Amino acid sequence: MNVGILVNPHKLGSLPTLRGLRAALSAHGCTAVLDVDTAKLAGESGGVPAAEFSQHVDIAAVLGGDGTMLHALSKLGNFEKPVAGINIGTLGFLTSCTDDELDIFAAALAEGRFTTSVRTLLEAAVHRQGIPAESIIALNEVTLARGDTGRLVSLRVQVNGELLNDYRADGLIVATPTGSTAYSLSAGGPLISPGAAVFVITPICPHSLSQRSLVLSDDSVVELSSEDRESGPMLFTVDGRDSIRIEPGDRIEVKKAARSFHLLRLEGSSFYEALRQKLRWHGM
Repeated sequence: MNVGILVNPHKLGSLPTLRGLRAALSAHGCTAVLDVDTAKLAGESGGVPAAEFSQHVDIAAVLGGDGTMLHALSKLGNFEKPVAGINIGTLGFLTSCTDDELDIFAAALAEGRFTTSVRTLLEAAVHRQGIPAESIIALNEVTLARGDTGRLVSLRVQVNGELLNDYRADGLIVATPTGSTAYSLSAGGPLISPGAAVFVITPICPHSLSQRSLVLSDDSVVELSSEDRESGPMLFTVDGRDSIRIEPGDRIEVKKAARSFHLLRLEGSSFYEALRQKLRWHGM
C-alpha cells in the first residue's frame, strides 16, 4: 500500500511525527510517498505534488490537526480515496488517531482494518457582473460576514429560488454536517450526525432573536446576496480560508458538490465518541 503524507510544517512536533510515521509504515510493509512541501521539511529533494496524489497513492495521511485537514482538502484537489488525519496533540473531529498511535495506525492500514466515513462537500460559486464565476469547495462551511465595518449587514437568502429571509446580522454560515461541530456550533447552530443528508444555515449574532438556524435538505441550492450599499463590502470565506471581498450586487450560490470527502476511521472510533471527548460530556 502506498500512503501519501502531507504535514503541517508550523505544527510543533511535526517532523518527529513524520519520522515516526514513516518508520511505522515501513515496518508494516507500506510505502510512504511525501508531497513536495513535506519532502522539503524532511530535508529531501523531490516529492509528489499533493494534487497528483490520486495517481500515486492508495491513502493520504495528513499530519497536524483539524485545520490542517481543511487545508489539505484544497491541496489534494479531486482526491476521492481515503484521507486519514493524524493529530499532533489531542484527537480532533476530523482526525483518525493521535501521534502516539502511529504503529496502531500503520498496522490497521496494512491489514485493512479501517472504514471510511463519506462526507458531503459544498460547492460555492461567486457570481459578479461581467466576471466568470469562481467555484470553491468546502468541507466545513462557507461564511458571508461583515468586512471592515463594525455594523450589522443585510443579507438576503433564497432556497431553490424562493425567498427564505432577509437577515440583519454579523453574517451567515452555510455548513455541512461535518461543519456543524465548527463555526456553526459556536454561533448557536445544532450538532448534526455526519451521515445526515442536510445543510444548516446559521445566522451570526442576528439582530432578531427569532432568527434561528435552519436545517434543510442537501439537494437544496442556497443563494446569498446583499443589495445594501450602506453595509459596504463583506468577506466570503471557505473553511476559514480563501477570503473573497464581496460587493453589493454580487451573488453567491451554494450547493452540494459532485464529489465527496472520504474520511478514514480506525476500528472502534466514532463520531459520538469524539463528541463526548471534545465537548466533555459526562453521564450521571
